[in-house]
Amino acid sequence: MRTASGRHEKRARIMRPRRYLMCRPTHFTVSYSINPWMDPGAPTNTATGLAQWKRLHDVLVALGHTVELIPPRPGLPDMVFAANGAVVVDGRALVARFRHPQRTAESAAYTQWFRERGWTEVVQARRFNEGEGDFLPAGGVLLAGSGFRSEPAAWAEAEEFLARPVLGLTLVDPRFYHLDTALAALDDDEIMYYPGAFSAESRELLADRFPDAILATEQDALAFGLNALSDGRHVVLARTAERLAGQLRERGFEPVGVELAELLKAGGGVKCCTLELRTAPRPAE
Repeated sequence: MRTASGRHEKRARIMRPRRYLMCRPTHFTVSYSINPWMDPGAPTNTATGLAQWKRLHDVLVALGHTVELIPPRPGLPDMVFAANGAVVVDGRALVARFRHPQRTAESAAYTQWFRERGWTEVVQARRFNEGEGDFLPAGGVLLAGSGFRSEPAAWAEAEEFLARPVLGLTLVDPRFYHLDTALAALDDDEIMYYPGAFSAESRELLADRFPDAILATEQDALAFGLNALSDGRHVVLARTAERLAGQLRERGFEPVGVELAELLKAGGGVKCCTLELRTAPRPAE
């Protein structure tokens, strides 16, 4: 909300504990290319990726969140990007259907994980749908991206199964191939995004629904600063997105910077590594 002077009001922020699913990058490497960030000819270091992932995991736990783990599977180096595995709302898990064959086997792993832990409403999408990579709950709706991975036909399927209205958005810059690389939900009706990643029509939709959104620069977007997690107070994001961190502080959020440069070689960041589990049975003791 803007004050009479035109400045945004600095609000008191409330942290809400979350539950996340993560996958240890035991098999992380870049052996193929399915987005502009991936170069199989460039060296990667699995140990470095694991250490950076562990730091993110520990930050989330220290902030008061619960983190559950899905076992990594050999031959699936991108399984570390757990956000792509499903979208979960009100105890319903819509498991991904990946566009690229290199990732299709991940769907069975996520389906098995949910069912073995007592989730009863679990289905795999019929249409190309890459989970929270392209479907982000915000302000009572599902913000849904398409253009590179998930297809527009997946919007109606998600709306029906998850019982949330969908606001469809079109991505136009291949560097931001998933919605969660170009937009982050901060709290109820607050988001931050990079306008250049979206079509003109989608920019109009976002400006109309979220007139007070934080607008990121291209530099911070390319640092994957928008591939972030918010608990309503803390915003965990790429350490190098410094201007974005300042914008968040001005709104009363507490930015928490982390380093995930090794995983960024595969086009992934903070949000990519974490799938939020919303209202579901806890694992048996």
